[in-house]
Amino acid sequence: MAAAARIEAVDRDSEMLVSAVGCWDVMSIGALDARLRGLKPNAGKPVRIDLAGVDTLDTAGAWVLYRTVKGLRAAGLDVAIANARPDHQGLIEQMEANDRPCEIEPPRVNPFLGAVARVGATAVDVCEETVELVSFCGAIFAALGRCVARPARLRFTSLVFHLEQVGFNALPIVGLISFLIGVVLAFQGASQLERFGAQVFVVNLVGISILREIGILLTAIVVAGRSGSAFTAQIGSMKVHEEVDAMRTLGLDPVEVLVVPRVLALVLAMPLLAFFADMMGLLGGGLMSWAVLDISPGVFLDRLRSAVGLWAFLVGIIKAPVFAFMIAMIGCFEGLKVVGSAESVGQRTTRAVVEAIFFVIIVDAVFSIFFAYIGI
Repeated sequence: MAAAARIEAVDRDSEMLVSAVGCWDVMSIGALDARLRGLKPNAGKPVRIDLAGVDTLDTAGAWVLYRTVKGLRAAGLDVAIANARPDHQGLIEQMEANDRPCEIEPPRVNPFLGAVARVGATAVDVCEETVELVSFCGAIFAALGRCVARPARLRFTSLVFHLEQVGFNALPIVGLISFLIGVVLAFQGASQLERFGAQVFVVNLVGISILREIGILLTAIVVAGRSGSAFTAQIGSMKVHEEVDAMRTLGLDPVEVLVVPRVLALVLAMPLLAFFADMMGLLGGGLMSWAVLDISPGVFLDRLRSAVGLWAFLVGIIKAPVFAFMIAMIGCFEGLKVVGSAESVGQRTTRAVVEAIFFVIIVDAVFSIFFAYIGI
């Protein structure tokens, strides 16, 4: 059996002799580390490391010897290795060769090709997510069909709960924002129309813009940020805690249990929220017209009735359930896409809000073009 590694240091008149003895492998050299680091030869005296007594030398032992030589040379001493077997000498030389700094040049990518690659990857991701979203929309309609065929499958308690959350509890923020927008719209419209002596037409401006576009659009944006994000966070948290997997294990359909009540609640609540937003916006516009232009509430209502037709009101209400379905679908879809961590919940919640607002604006533009085309 080979002897354990050890060193014997002898300080002579002409040199310091360090003799390495035994088995210098990874199992034996740990005890010598502190002593090798503590070698302190006299300044100017050469050091000779004799390896004649080394029985075995592996990579760890060669590295320790090389590190010792390197440290002594860095201190300004003349160090030499003597009586090393050829294989031992070769291993030490290999340690020295591999100890040189190596600068890895980063790969050079053509900026134009990199930009094209990123655009392409984003386009592929968008296409894949669009296909998944369309498939999810089909799953929602299938679940709704089952609930229509068998009404007992609908979670009525959950539906009422979410109606309160997305409808009644959203009234203050929706009403406040719509009221303030009505105030701002009337004030800005009055300041511009005053140049042409047409201040009375501020009623037309406020009525048509709020009833057709601004009322429902602001409501949809607020609901997307409030309820859409809540849907994603709630379902995402259930995904993180494996509650959705537990539902599937029990034979329950997560779309039917989690998604359908939320979608129906938002579809039912959104037209009511849009109507409330319209009324609050007209109230804000009417009060500002009274304060700035001295248009009394009676004159405002009479002018509003003559300037705004029924379709101006119905256009906004028709958009409401479509926007609601899109917001709820995207919020639930992103919630079910959460994987594994709270960070994923945050990312998917942010993504749900951005996607919902983006799609709401796109669909609103399509509605505007369609209604203009048919003359409404």
